[in-house]
Amino acid sequence: MKSYNLQAISPIDGRYASKVSELSTYFSEYALIKYRVFIEIEYFISLCNFLDELEEFDKKDFAKIRNIHQNFTIDDAIHVKEIEALKNHDVKAIEYFLKEKFEENGWGKFKEFIHFGLTSQDINNTAIPLMLMDALFHVYLPELTNLANHLQDMAIDWQHIPMLSRTHGQPASPTLMGKEIKIFVERIQEQLKLLSHIPIQGKFGGATGNFNAHYAAYPESDWIAFANMFLERIGLERQQFTSQIEHYDNLAAMFDIMKRINTILLDFSKDMWTYISMDYFTQTIQEGEVGSSAMPHKVNPIDFENAEGNLGIANALFEHLSAKLPVSRLQRDLTDSTVTRIIGTPIAHSILSLKSLATGLSKLTLNKDKLYEDLEDNWVVVAEAIQTVLRKISYPEPYEALKELTRKNKKIGKAELHDFIDKLDIKEEIKTYLKHISPHNYTGKSPDYSKLILPEKE
Repeated sequence: MKSYNLQAISPIDGRYASKVSELSTYFSEYALIKYRVFIEIEYFISLCNFLDELEEFDKKDFAKIRNIHQNFTIDDAIHVKEIEALKNHDVKAIEYFLKEKFEENGWGKFKEFIHFGLTSQDINNTAIPLMLMDALFHVYLPELTNLANHLQDMAIDWQHIPMLSRTHGQPASPTLMGKEIKIFVERIQEQLKLLSHIPIQGKFGGATGNFNAHYAAYPESDWIAFANMFLERIGLERQQFTSQIEHYDNLAAMFDIMKRINTILLDFSKDMWTYISMDYFTQTIQEGEVGSSAMPHKVNPIDFENAEGNLGIANALFEHLSAKLPVSRLQRDLTDSTVTRIIGTPIAHSILSLKSLATGLSKLTLNKDKLYEDLEDNWVVVAEAIQTVLRKISYPEPYEALKELTRKNKKIGKAELHDFIDKLDIKEEIKTYLKHISPHNYTGKSPDYSKLILPEKE
């Protein structure tokens, strides 16, 4: 029987939990504790290769130490929380947990080098960037790339399908359905390029960023070089000048780009909703589904509406993250601590949106008859082409002549336009050329866009 978390406050942990469950690996309380354990363990191992006092530690036991992280269980996390309840400090609880493990494994004489010289933010400001990096690589980017590649396929399939444009909501020069989809592919692609250039950084430098305690204990050691190599080994770039916390500028830049991607998808959702309302697409539904509680005929574009709503929620949170995190009083205040804990929430709402869009797109069938009908009903849009060709041959005031014709309070169709052309004092071959132009072929030309948005991951 399917279970429901009916007492969850957030829909991310309730109604939508099954749709974003993969994110719990990176953004749950359990995940944060586990990543912190990872940092503490890898730091201790690096110290073993750096300090004379740890030369006696058997290097063969590194694998056993790493097993504490690799085999970290929910029960382990609960025990850490129990320690935290006593000590009232979440990161210090990790240190005490690991000291217990060291005692159990006969490494007690080395336990004071756990968390040696560090402050909590040396752990948090390395664990959180790693969590974010892993979530982006394993969940967010695959979902976004899959959607973009889906759009790319649609763009290629429909690259020759003419469609009436609507600028300011009014009939305008025709376009191609595939090109209109490709616009969003390119916009996403450009943001992914920007995102890929933002370094994933961490802070590691002691209580106020200067390795004060490290140099007090080992004044001759090069702790800056050590920290640079340590962060590089775990997959991060070290910020060189920090206070107690990292400055979060690059995280803010990432959130701004993710917000911009969501804005692009919001734009796309609104366009697709509008196309559906114009009958440019029909939607298929599963047997037994209900569209409206009162109107049996309705098939609502709920997937695009759900995406739109979740994108808005995500962007509100991304906005706060990027505006708040780079600001801290003097060398540190605690406001970043509670804010960084919700990083997973806007990402979860973004993932929900990506999945909703993918579902919505899978239900669509292009209604070519409606596209043709709209073009046929709007021959007036080729007036632009006619007046432009007339300009080329220096015909007097062609814009004004077309304006006079097309703004009359009557429908301008093929017959009316061709009658207008026949009355022009121009060569017959030009008249023939102008009559060849129709709303169905007046679509211009776009660059080739057959390339995939991103290469397949190896």
